Amino acid sequence: MITVVDDVDYYELLGVRRDASAAEVKSAYRALAKVMHPDAGGTAGTFRLLKSAYETLSDPDRRREYDRGPAPEVPSPRPAARRTRTPGPRPSRFTDDPSFVPPGCGVPPTALPWWHLTRHQPRLAGGPGHAPAVGAAVGVLLLVAPLFAVGSMSPLVLVCWLGLLAAACAAAARLGRAYLRAQRARRAAVAEFAGRTEFGAPDPEHVVDRLTADLLTRYVGRLPGARVFHGLSRPGSVFADIPHAVLCGQHLVLVESKSWLPGHYDLDTTGALWRNGHPFRGGHTDLFAAVAAFRTLLPGVDVRGAVILYPSRDADLTADPTPAAGVSVMLPETFVRTIGAWLAEDCATTDHHILRTVRAQVLSERTPA
Repeated sequence: MITVVDDVDYYELLGVRRDASAAEVKSAYRALAKVMHPDAGGTAGTFRLLKSAYETLSDPDRRREYDRGPAPEVPSPRPAARRTRTPGPRPSRFTDDPSFVPPGCGVPPTALPWWHLTRHQPRLAGGPGHAPAVGAAVGVLLLVAPLFAVGSMSPLVLVCWLGLLAAACAAAARLGRAYLRAQRARRAAVAEFAGRTEFGAPDPEHVVDRLTADLLTRYVGRLPGARVFHGLSRPGSVFADIPHAVLCGQHLVLVESKSWLPGHYDLDTTGALWRNGHPFRGGHTDLFAAVAAFRTLLPGVDVRGAVILYPSRDADLTADPTPAAGVSVMLPETFVRTIGAWLAEDCATTDHHILRTVRAQVLSERTPA
């Protein structure tokens, strides 16, 4: 018989579902061990509890015994007046409902203040535009205009004017070449992306990932400049650390989906997770490191993180979306309304340089070396 601690659910502690694979259990343990180890600021008691949870759920026999729950009380063989409990069905210690599928986002699109923007046509940007070339041409023309009065110029004025004219012509030539290169790059980007708005594919084994992928496609993915990504790696990593992302102009949101127990969730100023006013040890997010890495990779781009929460059983779940270190926890409806409005602030164009950089982080889109 294994030993368990009252009121502590090992699945909740590790932040995994009851049907989680051995690899998922191991991955969750490793991630939590980094922050719960005494050397990392955790306590010896909580780390021992975490280790006990991992050792129990990673061993098939011990896990089956744990899932069956505590054994019923066996009557004492001694002939005493001691009362015994009639054996009954063994209660399960698991507090989730593995068969429960949370509902998807049901916000009516027409109720969104930014929805009218989805009818606009996108524009692919990423070059100097027409203004520098036009400005250079106008400058040259203004300098050429005095050519008709060259006979009345003094030698010194004539030399200065000719020098300015030569410099203006050289600058115009450089700008013209840059403009042509930018136009060729833009045409190449149009041909490369061929109107694609979605890259990669969500994990088919995770229900909440599929729900979030559907949410992104149905709502924010309809913005004219939006591009949706699935299965990204953090810069410098070779694993799919980030389930989803949406790029819209100079705005990028990194998205995780979590199936957690009902309750109220929020983040404190240090980025620690809280549930019902207590530190939440049953789950974690990798978005803090991912947001910091993408901000370094894409200077000038506004990068945010969003953890979309779904209940693991049929009960109320709420969240405070106030961000901490650029990351927020929120419900699907809140994501659609607030993050959608934020993305809509810069939704007319897509910079093909930024788009290519983000797409390179999608594992399925990488070119083999």
